[in-house]
Amino acid sequence: MGAFDVVVLGGGTAGVHVALEVARGGKSVALVEAGLIGGESPYLACLPSNSLLLSAARGEAWEDAVDRRDDVTSGLDDSAAALRLVEAGVTVIRGTGQITGPATVQVSPVPGVAGESPDEPTVSLTYSDLVIATGCEPLAPPIEGLSDIPAWTTAEGLCSPDLPRRLIVLGGGPAGCELAQIYAAFGSQVTLVEAEPGLLPCEPAFAGEILAAALRRAGVEICLGSRATKAERTPEGLRIALEDGMQIDADRLLLASGRRPRLSGLGLDILGVTVPPGQALPTTTSCRVSGVDDSVNGSRRVWAAGDVTGITHTHASRYQAGVVAANILGRRREADYSAIPRCVFTTPSVYSVGEAPRPGLTMVQADLRDTARGRLGTDEAGCVELYAEDGVLVGAVAVGPDATAWMAEVTLAIRAKIPVAVLADVVHAFPTHGEALETAFRKLAGTGGGPVVADQEEKGFRPLSELGMETPEDDALEQHREVVADDTVTGARREVPFDVDEADAAEQARAVGFDDDEYR
Repeated sequence: MGAFDVVVLGGGTAGVHVALEVARGGKSVALVEAGLIGGESPYLACLPSNSLLLSAARGEAWEDAVDRRDDVTSGLDDSAAALRLVEAGVTVIRGTGQITGPATVQVSPVPGVAGESPDEPTVSLTYSDLVIATGCEPLAPPIEGLSDIPAWTTAEGLCSPDLPRRLIVLGGGPAGCELAQIYAAFGSQVTLVEAEPGLLPCEPAFAGEILAAALRRAGVEICLGSRATKAERTPEGLRIALEDGMQIDADRLLLASGRRPRLSGLGLDILGVTVPPGQALPTTTSCRVSGVDDSVNGSRRVWAAGDVTGITHTHASRYQAGVVAANILGRRREADYSAIPRCVFTTPSVYSVGEAPRPGLTMVQADLRDTARGRLGTDEAGCVELYAEDGVLVGAVAVGPDATAWMAEVTLAIRAKIPVAVLADVVHAFPTHGEALETAFRKLAGTGGGPVVADQEEKGFRPLSELGMETPEDDALEQHREVVADDTVTGARREVPFDVDEADAAEQARAVGFDDDEYR
């Protein structure tokens, strides 16, 4: 294969975007990938998960949802993604790469069926820039007997045509919550197990509490604060034992209990880089790998992007890929991680960005039920929590309908360091859930709870459910009062500057009716 300007190890979201951008910038590029070009996100993670969640919300049958999911993921066919790279001038090599010396990568072909060696030979590549974008891999928890029972990874759970009658989801993070809601919606008896006291343990407690209530309403049984210790087969399926003595029977176990950067076997030690097992690859703000021994690697540079850096979000991978590509092409750029969104696409959805609450931050909350949209709809309760420091927004968490959409302005506010006083003066469309942000911004700025709430309190408005849809008495009298001539009006009448056809006027005065057969 020879020499390349850039060798990219890993063809997931980060690797593909780096390869495309630097190839378009005139560099010779080789991309090495043993699995699907494009990575897990479009085939085995984000897109299939959101497809199934959308089908569940629409009330589709499982078989129809699977067909739609398979269409969205191209039936796990990555040929179109590979062709896109080739057309951009990228050399795509199917195999696994290992650093074997300074500026040298050896690529071994992908094993065939049953581990048979394919005909393709091992090839050596040289580079000026090396990009490590090998992603992450599922981490199996230490459970006795786990290898003896039928278990899925999250990827297997999102590409399987099977609908288990009874399913245990191990792990209450974003993936576990999404998968629990998916399978419960389509009729599986789902038990969600989380060792921590609440769901979404990396987020503020209220987010997990609201989501847990929604999942329970959907039929999910939730077991918190006790980890799984033993797994065994039973005549009817499998059984999981928890450390508190509880036992759960099921037909299938789905592991959503964590992932780790895929770094083993890369040969990083050749470059002088040592990473403890399970830890992320350390990088600078320019996404350059820290700790590379320049005396060994010379002037050649080593970069990293995507899940190997410990930031496991597809949008963050794309962002880092842009930073890496810019620096390789000589356009100095540094990453800013102050406003990377963290999303859970359940119903209700969860959106977090920026810092978590900590001492020294000013914190305010706003309830979605206090907005007109919250009272108009049948959506369950939701909440927004904002965190500020020195008059600038630094973090936020929201749980509610489509929170992943209407919270985008908060991401911009944090990234751009917009003062809270300015945010408090932003006008939000009525009626939307975004009005909760207006209320929260005004609380942070010390200007009250927002114009909508203040106006409602001043006029004595109550929720529509309490009003029974009746118009206040004064308004009713006003609307039914007859219009009479005002005898006190004096002066000559003004001439109308056009002819009035009495017949036309009479026609306009008639009541208008609709024919149901014509009005479609």
